[in-house]
Amino acid sequence: MSLRQSAGLLARSTPASGSTTAIRSLATVHPVTSAKPPTGIVMMNMGGPSTIPEVHDFLSRLFHDRDLIPLPMQSILAPLIARRRTPKIEKQYTEIGGGSPILKWTREQGRQMCELLDELRPESAPHKPYVAFRYAKPLTEDCLAEMRADGVTRAVAFSQYPQYSCSTTGSSLNELFVQSVKNKRGAENWGGNGEVEWSILDRWPKHAGLVEAVTQNIRAALKQYPEAKRDNVVLLFSAHSLPLEIVNRGDPYVAEVAATVYSVMEKLGFSNPYRLTWQSQVGPKAWQGPQTSDSIEGFAKNGQKDICLVPIAFTSDHIETLYELDIEVKEEADKLGVDLKRAESLNDSPIFVRALADLIKGHLDQYDMTGKPTGKQLGLRCQGCTNPKCGKTKEWMATGGRGVEATA
Repeated sequence: MSLRQSAGLLARSTPASGSTTAIRSLATVHPVTSAKPPTGIVMMNMGGPSTIPEVHDFLSRLFHDRDLIPLPMQSILAPLIARRRTPKIEKQYTEIGGGSPILKWTREQGRQMCELLDELRPESAPHKPYVAFRYAKPLTEDCLAEMRADGVTRAVAFSQYPQYSCSTTGSSLNELFVQSVKNKRGAENWGGNGEVEWSILDRWPKHAGLVEAVTQNIRAALKQYPEAKRDNVVLLFSAHSLPLEIVNRGDPYVAEVAATVYSVMEKLGFSNPYRLTWQSQVGPKAWQGPQTSDSIEGFAKNGQKDICLVPIAFTSDHIETLYELDIEVKEEADKLGVDLKRAESLNDSPIFVRALADLIKGHLDQYDMTGKPTGKQLGLRCQGCTNPKCGKTKEWMATGGRGVEATA
């Protein structure tokens, strides 16, 4: 379905115009030509290796990141774990087509989002999407180099994680800070010393467009079940898990994922029984549970054999959906006699694309009114925070990127 073809459908699902999260009607998109530098929309995400040869470097960066996976003797253990896991993960990426599609989907979402933004908000046009992945190319430094070449002076750091976690959005923001300012070794970086006027869109767990896009995909998935069974299918929402030590120090991720789930169920009129589960646990430490695969086994033992999986913390397909859910979990469900289906990921959903444009427009409007680059929630460190980078990063973000000496 194209953006234009979906206009009628989207208009019917639009909340009242007085709502602060109302989804705007689609505008006719016209190309914008301008000599002025673009407003940069930096789409931050974990990323994934686009090809098999990139897998090892991706894993190495991931296991070296204490914000995501805190390890004892990290500098020693991280490369060992990455080398040991590389063959297994290469095989998984081979099975889903030879690499992650997350870069393809992020670029497509960004392209369509900025086309809409140019029409919806001409005063800040042209808008250009930039991709800043945490563990795969294009990395944050690649993104900044592209922005510098384009002469960008105004940018929005836009987290592609709808629900905030210090280990995901927080890690990306820490990396943006370190890569864009003068660090303690005296390296002259660009983008964080006043060259760019930054603002931060760090979370959006209950945005109406996000909720509507997920709801539409669930309704489509439920139609695959016989009508007599449809209302009793268990909706099993699945999100990437976190180590409990991160959750217990005050990270808001679990609560914000739950808020998204509840908003979706409200939109559905609580038509089905549902649960929130967690996936992608790594290593022997305790992680947030229950695990998605364990939950399916438990339901099967209780006689519940009709289950619909719903990815709820991912904005596009990647290895956690295409391999972990669609292959591993599906094989386990088949052995248990479970009729398991999955709601589609957001990918190029026109409802979701418009939600992205709506988010940025609202953010830019709010910034112009208040001059505040961040919200109050972003400025609050977790009560058990043990990461010295967080304080410096939050201080820098509160200045709108005018420059704070880096500590890493």
